[in-house]
Amino acid sequence: MPKIIDLSPTLSPEMPVWPGDPHVDLRRPYQLAQGDDFTLTTLRMSAHTGTHVDAPAHYLQGGVGVDALPLDALVGPARVAAIPNHVTTITAEVLSDLMLPPGLQRVLFRTRNSARRLLDAPSFDADFVAIAEDGAEWLVQRGVRLVGVDYLSVAPYNALAATHRILLESGVVIVEGLNLADVAPGDYTFVCLPLKLKDADGAPARAILLDEG
Repeated sequence: MPKIIDLSPTLSPEMPVWPGDPHVDLRRPYQLAQGDDFTLTTLRMSAHTGTHVDAPAHYLQGGVGVDALPLDALVGPARVAAIPNHVTTITAEVLSDLMLPPGLQRVLFRTRNSARRLLDAPSFDADFVAIAEDGAEWLVQRGVRLVGVDYLSVAPYNALAATHRILLESGVVIVEGLNLADVAPGDYTFVCLPLKLKDADGAPARAILLDEG
């Protein structure tokens, strides 16, 4: 059996969320400990919390929802690519220096976001590494089908629209909020299954890597 590496941070009220989004709200209106016949948990949060998938509907008028995304893009061989810690934005030049193999369909970027363990911090940090507009164009031109990043947005905090639209318009699936802090660069099998929310612009997901060793 291959080793399973969990990439999804645990959903909890303490985790960072995008500014303006609600914090995770977990409640137990029924509990065995208080004498009820069962325990039941309710959950309230944004669809873009923790590890999640962006659908075209997130940035494209008339774009499909997360329930229409092709599952074959979300499962398959993937490269975890390490971005040097001095890099603040993933540009086309940065991507060219990585020497990614031709025909690569899925790439997950481990940046200094992981070294800083931003997904473990209790508050949002706007100083995160993301993909520049020309970096998104570079990925599209090379036929990448899925891009994963190690914080809450694939695009820089002050320039959200362009990167998202370039990728989504070309059918690239975006996975955000991946915990890659302890993952070695290399080749794996990636599995990411978002919740099947009807017509939704995004959905939480459980994402894993399978390491064949």
